[in-house]
Amino acid sequence: MSRLEAKKPPLFISEPLTRDAVSQSLSLLSGILKSSYGPAGRLKQLHNGVGGCVCTTSQSSALLGHLSISQPVLRVLTASVRNHVSRFSDCGLFTAILCCGFLENFRSLNVAPFTVVKISKHLLGLCMDHLKSEACVCRVSVDFSSVETLVCLVRSILTSKPACMLNKTEVDHLTSLVLKAFVFTVPCHVETNAVLGKCVVIPVKGRRVVDSTVLPGLLIEAPEIQLGKPLAAKRTGSNMIKTALFSVSMSGDGSNPEEGTIAVHHEVSLEVSELNQLLNVGKQLVEEEVGLVVCQKVMHPSLKQYLKERGVVAVERAGLSLMEPLGRVTGAQPIASIHSLPPGCYGSLKDLCIESFASKYFLHLIPEDTVICSLVLCNRSETAWDELKRVCETAEHVLQLTVKEPLALLGGGCTETHLASYIRHKSSSLPASTFRDLGCSQTQYQLVADGFCHSLESVARSLSHDGEEVLTDVLYGHCWFVPPGSPHVSRWSDLVSKCGCGVNGNTEALSWSFLQGQPGSPVLQGCPKEPSVKAADLRTLDCFAAKCSGLQVALETANLILDLSYIIEDQN
Repeated sequence: MSRLEAKKPPLFISEPLTRDAVSQSLSLLSGILKSSYGPAGRLKQLHNGVGGCVCTTSQSSALLGHLSISQPVLRVLTASVRNHVSRFSDCGLFTAILCCGFLENFRSLNVAPFTVVKISKHLLGLCMDHLKSEACVCRVSVDFSSVETLVCLVRSILTSKPACMLNKTEVDHLTSLVLKAFVFTVPCHVETNAVLGKCVVIPVKGRRVVDSTVLPGLLIEAPEIQLGKPLAAKRTGSNMIKTALFSVSMSGDGSNPEEGTIAVHHEVSLEVSELNQLLNVGKQLVEEEVGLVVCQKVMHPSLKQYLKERGVVAVERAGLSLMEPLGRVTGAQPIASIHSLPPGCYGSLKDLCIESFASKYFLHLIPEDTVICSLVLCNRSETAWDELKRVCETAEHVLQLTVKEPLALLGGGCTETHLASYIRHKSSSLPASTFRDLGCSQTQYQLVADGFCHSLESVARSLSHDGEEVLTDVLYGHCWFVPPGSPHVSRWSDLVSKCGCGVNGNTEALSWSFLQGQPGSPVLQGCPKEPSVKAADLRTLDCFAAKCSGLQVALETANLILDLSYIIEDQN
């Protein structure tokens, strides 16, 4: 009999943010995230130490998905950020860095956590009201009748991840492909509840990025089909190709445990019986003029041969991930049994042809009218392709979010420094009634506001990785970067040409100060002025919906962690 051990009492950890282990882990995580941020971010190589795949990335979804985090406080932080990324795909590093900044700045204040939470919520409200107001100078309206702003938005996403290893020509090529693919997913005939389509990414590794292309409809890999042989699919009287989709196995092995136990009489072959049933299904498909049969799983060779001899194209092993886009392209309903074909289960296609990419053969399903397209995505290495796939999917999602809310925010750190300048201006002129309502003194409010602004500025400073000096101008509150190794001059305008977002140029009317992210940053004499935004001047844009959500998630998560009094860990 094995020895029974007495249960250990739970471990109580009071005031977790004051613990050295938590502080060190938070500082380490913050450093990893900051060093990964932006177009010049440093790559991280992640592996599990016992073999398996190695991930080289600077993307938040890959970083946080591969990092092993044991501190309960940091698990809360990373879970919040990953949930944000799952909903918006973008601004994950922004959210995580800002949350770490809030924690680092707020915990050092000599202000009760409850008071910090109340004040910071008020500051967040000021930010959100400003970002959603027509007067906000960080907002850029996205005009879908012109591609300039959309090109800038997509290019900003593609260039933000250096692991994609793209040059300017490749960025321009992919930008046009992503926009073209997005246009394919927009319905031509808008109804009351319009639903955007989907772009299916087709992997082609080991080829040049400029070999990538986008096609309307859907590509299905079909290794058994050869390019030189003609593809003559059976057509209906209306010259359409009737299509059937099977989500059930058509292998004829009868080994589907979900269908329960089968009783077989003596001298009856189950395999022969299954094959006969499959051939009966094939006969019915032929009689009903079906020209294309796609099976999610395996198809019996005899059935494939039977269909082929009668002019029906048969494709097996399509996989679960393609069933939903297949249904949308063809209009067919997946058939879940080989014993009955429900009425109205068939779909149709306008045409069917063969495409070849990098020695791979694909069936190209061309519908009459579709919101599904295929992006044939190429890159030189598997690592770069994996990163590029995530980036292209992010760009597609950001465009979809922008359709719902046609706005963008200035990038390059300018929105963060502008918001910090705006909050400093607003917090210096609040009425006394605001402090009474919040139950705090003006000094406490100012301390929390300074920490809030320093956290925003630290995100902008994280874009600098090569020793650039980071400046902010006192007129617009935008972010500027001085190249490393620049000589000392009397005028900053001799060293800087454009702000981070590209809207403002170096005019003598501007004056700059260092953006240190420390107490003592300048308070503007007035509210930040409005520059004239021209789409042609824009260098960098961020997704409005994703960044607004990231700002909220960062503060709410930081406030949740600040409010933790105990962590209780089970030791058994």
